[in-house]
Amino acid sequence: MDEGKTLRRGWTTGACATAAAKAAYAALLHGEFPDPVTIRLPGGETPAFALARAERVEGGALAAVVKDAGDDPDVTHGALILVTVRPLAQGAGLRFKAGPGVGTITRPGLPLPPGEPAINPGPRAMIRAALEEVSPDPDAEVEISIADGERLAERTLNGRLGILGGLSVLGTTGIVIPYSCAAWIDSIHRGVDVARAMGIGHVAGSTGSASEAAVQKLHGLPDVALIEMGDFVGGMLKYLRRHPIPRVTVAGGVAKMTKLAQGRLDLHSKRGEADLAALGALLPGADLAARIAAANTVAEAFQIAEQAGQPLGDAIAARAWAVAAEALHPAPTELEIVVFDRTGRMVGRADFATVAHSPSLPLKRR
Repeated sequence: MDEGKTLRRGWTTGACATAAAKAAYAALLHGEFPDPVTIRLPGGETPAFALARAERVEGGALAAVVKDAGDDPDVTHGALILVTVRPLAQGAGLRFKAGPGVGTITRPGLPLPPGEPAINPGPRAMIRAALEEVSPDPDAEVEISIADGERLAERTLNGRLGILGGLSVLGTTGIVIPYSCAAWIDSIHRGVDVARAMGIGHVAGSTGSASEAAVQKLHGLPDVALIEMGDFVGGMLKYLRRHPIPRVTVAGGVAKMTKLAQGRLDLHSKRGEADLAALGALLPGADLAARIAAANTVAEAFQIAEQAGQPLGDAIAARAWAVAAEALHPAPTELEIVVFDRTGRMVGRADFATVAHSPSLPLKRR
């Protein structure tokens, strides 16, 4: 993608569901579907949505909107969001129901209790406000469905969080910001919340699938203890500082863990590459340091160090521990760092030590 291109924003699942719900409720009360239908977002924006379906159904009205996530690689981009609204007795209020493709919460620690449809508080509030524009004090059942949602949910973290049967209806602002890290960091936070609520005493954050599988095997951890932190090690550690868990393992590949060791809490490539010269300086001997500094990749640098019989992985893990500990301090947490190669072989480790009892180490930030 061109660096200078302005990325197009899109609409959250919650915003699409709100538009469909308002159109269906208007048809239920007044006999006609507004098309396009305009809603007001929490920030004051008033987008209009075209309806993909609009029909009367037994006992209610159904409207549907095709989700447009803009230029964000959202798994629900292009999905059909369907909402059926049915009247309830006066005074019953507003009730939400998970239709096909929308999940149900089965574990504690999420914004809604187990047994509730996975329609988050933000979208619920937007839908309520939209229906109140049609008629004050709405008494209705709002059933949200997502076409093919159960299959799409397999590409998300819902199963690990205990959201079964489909996708979640998400979105606090109604707007999708392309390539925003906010959604990923929010999923990290929810993973920590679920683990804490279930009494999990040891969680492991991993940079990718290979390190996740390796650390799960190393410690025999259940899926709920695995936090898919990706590049956002800082987002995970800072949340754990405020919401501590007794034991935390940070696991990753050689390149990502080298960046962490060099003081970076955002490990994405756009934040810069690992400093190979600094990596070489960790080992004895000018010749070896020069060979590592001249390596094409961190993986090659590790190969050079291994051939020379030098434990580069342990040196990286020790420095990564210090960086991570500074982010976690003063949480009463035991921290471990584990470094894996691409095959899942452990090539470096800094064993568990308590962050709160460790002195703060001066770190050179890059």
